[in-house]
Amino acid sequence: MAKQIFINLAVKDVKKSMDFYTALGFTNNPQFSDDNTKCMVWSDTIFVMLMAHEKFSTFATKPIADTKANIAGLYSLSSDSVDEMNEILENGLRAGGNEPNELRDYGFMQQRTIEDLDGHTWEMFYMDMSKMPTE
Repeated sequence: MAKQIFINLAVKDVKKSMDFYTALGFTNNPQFSDDNTKCMVWSDTIFVMLMAHEKFSTFATKPIADTKANIAGLYSLSSDSVDEMNEILENGLRAGGNEPNELRDYGFMQQRTIEDLDGHTWEMFYMDMSKMPTE
């Protein structure tokens, strides 16, 4: 079995958060979802678990961070093209997300940032390895 990553996020409104992540292009896996948790699938190996604060607290040993005021982590997802990256971000903005800064262009990589409804920060990027600096 391939190694997988599950990112667990505390959210205030599970349904609204699921709608936001669906707009980004995630799909819901009902097998690992209930009223307090939604398993959102990005790929065969990447999953985001959206958990109501009460449910998340049962797994945590520290208080839940206020991600509207503080960054708890930066999560990055690649796209297949600049157009796809832009489409994902525009869909997320229409679904209530916030873009805290403008596109960053590193020559070989373009990157945009979006915050979800709870302030969790996602970096969407496209990397063209043929433009990667050799030195």
